[in-house]
Amino acid sequence: MMKFPSAKKMTLIAGAVVAINGFFPALWILFTSLKTESELMRLPITIWPAAPTLGNYTRVFVDQPIFLFMWNSFVVAVLSTVLCVTVSALAAYALVRLRIPAPNVILSVLLAVAMFPLISLMVPLFSVMRDLQLLNTWWALVFPYAVLSMPVCTLVLISFFQDIPRDLENAAMIDGCSRIGALWHVVIPLTAPGVFTAGILAFVNAWDEFLLALTLAPRVASRTLPVGITLYQGEFSFPWPIISAALIIAIVPICIIIAVFQERVVGGLTSGGVKG
Repeated sequence: MMKFPSAKKMTLIAGAVVAINGFFPALWILFTSLKTESELMRLPITIWPAAPTLGNYTRVFVDQPIFLFMWNSFVVAVLSTVLCVTVSALAAYALVRLRIPAPNVILSVLLAVAMFPLISLMVPLFSVMRDLQLLNTWWALVFPYAVLSMPVCTLVLISFFQDIPRDLENAAMIDGCSRIGALWHVVIPLTAPGVFTAGILAFVNAWDEFLLALTLAPRVASRTLPVGITLYQGEFSFPWPIISAALIIAIVPICIIIAVFQERVVGGLTSGGVKG
């Protein structure tokens, strides 16, 4: 009779698969960024560079204005995250606390909107931003990024707001708080892990997005980091070591944010998965 591995072994195997799938591509990019182009083309292919060099990182900052691209990405990501979390918190609170007709229908619509392919929204978004004269500005990306992240962030916050007793808000309103004041002073502090989780999701989505940034803000002065990285390739050449170094630089801010807010993000993800 076939003997299946124990649950503990299956958990270890699954964890190993997830770890390898998550870390191996990043390590490969890191090792590639430390190689020269000649070494990269050498056969047989090696993972560890024979003579590690930081020259590719120097080229990243010399060949393109990467600091400008990083600044654009940071500003766009922060503004869209603040806008997204603010509107999502208001929407989630309204769906949980107010007597809104057919809240389940609204949630279904939110889910449906979140599943729209981004390419289907390109033409209307471009037309709207052109009519508003926002092309090649931060706001051409801030508004779409915030809207695109709102469905997921709203669903995350709903699962947390449902767990807050109404009596706490009622007590705050008896003491003189408005409903918005009760949301800000009572609900938001008690659901901080969920708010941080929603914020991180919105920030990462805005930081990594490429298609909208390429279409709505193609000029050098307004380019974000994902679009800027594509400029390192030539018409007939792909300097993979330099591109890999740029990718590592793009990953670092996200890693720092995750490391700083790790406990809140993990707590928010795990709590949101069992509530509601």
